[in-house]
Amino acid sequence: MSTHVDPQRAEQAPEPSTWRDHKRYMWLWGLFAPTGLFTIGLPLIWAPNQLGWHTAAQLPVWLGPVLVYILIPLADIFFGPDGDNPPDEVMEYLENDRYYRYLTYLYLPFQYASLVMACYLISADDLSWLGFDGHGLNWINKVGLALTVGMIAGIGINTAHELGHKKVDMERWLSRIALAQSFYGHFYVEHNRGHHVRVATPEDPASSRFGETFWAFWPRTVSGSFKSGWNVEKTRLQRLGKGPWTIKNEVLSAWLMSVALFGVLTAIFGLEVLPYLLLQALIGFSLLEAVNYLEHYGLVRQKLASGRYERPAPEHSWNSDHIVTNIFLYHLQRHSDHHAYPTRRYQTLRSWDGAPNLPSGYASMILIAYFPPIWRKVMDPRVLAHYDGDITKANIDPKKRAKILARYGVTEETTR
Repeated sequence: MSTHVDPQRAEQAPEPSTWRDHKRYMWLWGLFAPTGLFTIGLPLIWAPNQLGWHTAAQLPVWLGPVLVYILIPLADIFFGPDGDNPPDEVMEYLENDRYYRYLTYLYLPFQYASLVMACYLISADDLSWLGFDGHGLNWINKVGLALTVGMIAGIGINTAHELGHKKVDMERWLSRIALAQSFYGHFYVEHNRGHHVRVATPEDPASSRFGETFWAFWPRTVSGSFKSGWNVEKTRLQRLGKGPWTIKNEVLSAWLMSVALFGVLTAIFGLEVLPYLLLQALIGFSLLEAVNYLEHYGLVRQKLASGRYERPAPEHSWNSDHIVTNIFLYHLQRHSDHHAYPTRRYQTLRSWDGAPNLPSGYASMILIAYFPPIWRKVMDPRVLAHYDGDITKANIDPKKRAKILARYGVTEETTR
């Protein structure tokens, strides 16, 4: 396999007896997102309140957006690319080192502890112990807290992604538990048996198209992924001689887990938390879909003479190797290697030669994706360069196809 190592950061791969994963303990930072409310948020609410800085004490409830949209992008710029690939000789050792998988397991209890704490803070009428004398959070700060736990849920979907690809039954169950908070349990089915089959094709709802804005992609991928997951599972059950309305339907059972979770939290903390639960779920799966938007924008597998698509290759995924986002997203940015080896554990994923690269980490690119003019200015030239100036090779938004082709001096007739 051809791999890419950043020439400015990497050294020649050492012998297996001396090679060490320099990120081994950095992976602990991946637990900052689900623990931040306790380790940073609550202390930074309490301390300013004690000093009488009541306005400043309200800011930590917005920790999630600050982390995702400000701190991680700035850290990516400061620390730069990773530039380290594990050599072939240590791959089996790394795969079997349980330390790495235990870190993903730990995400879940902290994820749900943060959710429960958020529900308490939203529903509490008296938070004197935090310095809010005789009252709770106002509605604006409740929204901020919902956004924060929504970001935790969104990163939790990535944790579910890592676990859901594995062959260990317990890890697959943990994947579904992680997805329950964002009410996106069908992702477990659609991603594994839908997206990985149709990736970088016009038929894939999770592959964004050249000229398609994130705001147009969002409803298409949300509805398309829902339909795809249901149909994939329905087909599986039909082969077993069963109908879709059964608890053995993995999509249906996943949604029931979310209903049960939301029901229990509402029963404990009151109906007041329900709108905020729905808001945080929306934020969580929207963060996932923003990542989906980045990963295959404009890239397409060409059709062969047989009418089938070519096999997924490194050039069908946008990669980034910025180290900070790598840590927080379990090497998701090494996306070409993931599509080549879906069951490979995150610590062994490597960068590939031939894979197109984003100009920054995923966290930075998510923010850019929200602003279509900036996104087009940054990404459209890169798609065009990837196809050596031949725009007809890209996965073009069919609604804008004629306009886009005309922009590049191509007509429909010349593409036939």
